[in-house]
Amino acid sequence: MPTAEEMLSTAAVTELGRCLGEAAPELDLSALRAAPPALAGMSFSERGRFVRDAVLAGLPEDYAAFAAVVRTALADPRFTGWMIWPVTEAVAVRALPSDFEAGLDLLAELTPLLTAEFAIRSFLDADLDRALAKALEWTTHENEHVRRLASEGTRPRLPWARQVKAITRRPAAALPVLDALHRDESEYVRRSVANHLNDLSRLDPELCVRTAARWIGASPRLIRHGLRTLVKQGDPAALELLGFGPPAGLAVDGPRTPVAEVAIGEHLAFDFTLLNQGDAPLTLAIDYVVHHRKANGSLAPKVFKLTTRTLPAGAAATIERKHSFKPISTRVYHPGEHALELQINGQPFGRLPFRLTT
Repeated sequence: MPTAEEMLSTAAVTELGRCLGEAAPELDLSALRAAPPALAGMSFSERGRFVRDAVLAGLPEDYAAFAAVVRTALADPRFTGWMIWPVTEAVAVRALPSDFEAGLDLLAELTPLLTAEFAIRSFLDADLDRALAKALEWTTHENEHVRRLASEGTRPRLPWARQVKAITRRPAAALPVLDALHRDESEYVRRSVANHLNDLSRLDPELCVRTAARWIGASPRLIRHGLRTLVKQGDPAALELLGFGPPAGLAVDGPRTPVAEVAIGEHLAFDFTLLNQGDAPLTLAIDYVVHHRKANGSLAPKVFKLTTRTLPAGAAATIERKHSFKPISTRVYHPGEHALELQINGQPFGRLPFRLTT
């Protein structure tokens, strides 16, 4: 993950001061020009708020005059990248509550330069239905970045962003936006819709699957990505929709591993054999689960994608895989007993204990 300085850098903030200063030379931008040295040691979110406040201190309090300066800066090719983040946040502060639609229109102009997906959440908090009406308008916009903003900015669980409680309470509220975009010509937009659908699966799995069922003929790839969490959770309805019904007649031998323990930093090799004892082919979504030991000694499962396979009647297949225990920033490994398990079409098969050592 990039550092705060790699994203909202002192150089970017210095350039932002130049861009706004040239757009409106009469303004007192001393707070913004003094900001770069003060950023040392700040997190990204702290930098964003600090620079936002510096922008607000220098630009006019009147929204129309404020927006005019920003739009003048839009003509400057240097006015782009991470410096746009605090500007979009400043737009939200200036536009709410009296210039609601005008503020959203300005965010649409800014979003192609980086993204306005975080600033729009202030508008969603203030008036969900009014903001969603504008997002629905954006679904026909000529610019893919604006169409993506309609989907991405309204996600229930947008990474890095605060949750919008109204969306959490009404997870179906943004469905008209997704219905309008799931067949969008842009992969960039469709990917956002898939991620939004996956967010929806965490709030209302049944609504997620019903929505996916309406789209499945037109957007199968999007549906697979949007249902990924439900598939990992073994949700029967999601698996059935994707063609992975109960694996009747499947016999599983394994998982097997040649060692009883593995050290942190190494990998665990394992294999297993599948046999279709039925009279019809089996379409299989094959995952595996590592039950990680926690600090308190209990085990917590983590599902990992492995493969999909169609196994003809009477056929067998042996599958091999290595699982790495290389240290990563998102997981702390605790030595002791762990377990490995297969998950096929959502159902568990076998459970193999092993020890993780230092």
